[in-house]
Amino acid sequence: MIEKAFYSPAGKALSAKAGLKEPPRLRRGRTWPQGALVLATLGGGTIAADALSLLGRATEAPVVDDQPDTPAGYGSRIGALVVDATELTTVAALEDLRAVLRPAVRAIEPSGRIVILARAEQDGWEAKAVTRALDGINRTVGKELRKGATATLVYVDADATAGDLVSTLGFVLQGRSAFVDGQAWRVSAAAQRPQAMEDRPLDGRVIVVTGAARGIGAAIARTLARDGAIIVAVDIPPAGESLAAVANEVGGTALQLDITAADAGATIAAHVAARGESIYGIVHNAGITRDKMLVNTDASRWGSVLDVNLAAQIRMNEVLLDPGTPGGIADGGRIVGIASTSGLAGNKGQTNYAASKAGVAGLVAAMAPDLASRSITANAVAPGFIETDMTARIPFVQREVFRRSNSLSQGGQPEDVAEAIGYLLDPRSQGVTGQVVRVCGQNLVGA
Repeated sequence: MIEKAFYSPAGKALSAKAGLKEPPRLRRGRTWPQGALVLATLGGGTIAADALSLLGRATEAPVVDDQPDTPAGYGSRIGALVVDATELTTVAALEDLRAVLRPAVRAIEPSGRIVILARAEQDGWEAKAVTRALDGINRTVGKELRKGATATLVYVDADATAGDLVSTLGFVLQGRSAFVDGQAWRVSAAAQRPQAMEDRPLDGRVIVVTGAARGIGAAIARTLARDGAIIVAVDIPPAGESLAAVANEVGGTALQLDITAADAGATIAAHVAARGESIYGIVHNAGITRDKMLVNTDASRWGSVLDVNLAAQIRMNEVLLDPGTPGGIADGGRIVGIASTSGLAGNKGQTNYAASKAGVAGLVAAMAPDLASRSITANAVAPGFIETDMTARIPFVQREVFRRSNSLSQGGQPEDVAEAIGYLLDPRSQGVTGQVVRVCGQNLVGA
């Protein structure tokens, strides 16, 4: 596992010589915090308490920092603090948030969680300003936390219920969100509101993963298979041997295919229909880079990246979303694209890549309302620096800069991206659509 490079004798020696501290080990997988879960309700909201009850997570009362001359602290480590700020509407009330956050920051355990729930829409100038202020608080707290602890802000629509929050709270509190820090996204009301979280939420559902032969794509296939999915692993013919190995490992099927082919969508649908199935979800993971400064980027480099990373997705989606296509995406299905922090913030020498990945973010935002009547969601994840065989070839000093340029002081693992995708594919995530979840450890640029 590439993560071992951080903790190997050679890795430790090189980091020590460069004056770099060993990064924290992150809690991963379907694991809950070890310490107590503390719930703080500001202004009388109940949705957080109700959602945590559905998750079966007991809570303790918060410590309030009401003695400014005395260092605040819980006296023992806590695992997580969930703050229900959905009724917080005034600048003065932000003091209540400070009063519960300050002692929690001191007491949070390694890989602990701070989660703030807020209203997505508020009436009035002050309330709207406060809603935005919470984002600044969340991002800053994420940067001040230590030892792998993270902060998350979840905006909740007024008509959303506790059931709509189950999958989101479960994801952000568990180790599955290890490399998601300082981020905010929105949960809306869903037509169907499951009342519990499952360890195998994708049981028996067909999910197509493009670019599945190696790296992040292979990790996605493995993680989704763990959650019960039937995987259709797609990649180009030259990767056929690796693709077959991944498909065999997860008990799925392999489909050798160039996704830029005009009939790619029809080929995928026919492959699924031949097995008497329809597609529940598709993960558009396949992508390429052809990096050059813009002044040196010719039409071929420009066009190939945009075609693979963006245009091919659009063409396939149009075919697979056609209700008349046997083996296409069924109502209630899921579409997940792969954006990038390079697309959201820009990156020198990657104009073509940034355009394609920003385009993915725009695509899911555009698709979400159009697909709502069919209960199909469209979302994206935006990875930052992820440890793969490709990034392992970057020179050590440059690689360390990339690794350390986030709040968690390390690169993410391929499974971190996969876990976020699994969350978005979960049937219980029906209320999450048109969103981009950044899996970047709160990259210090553009995050």
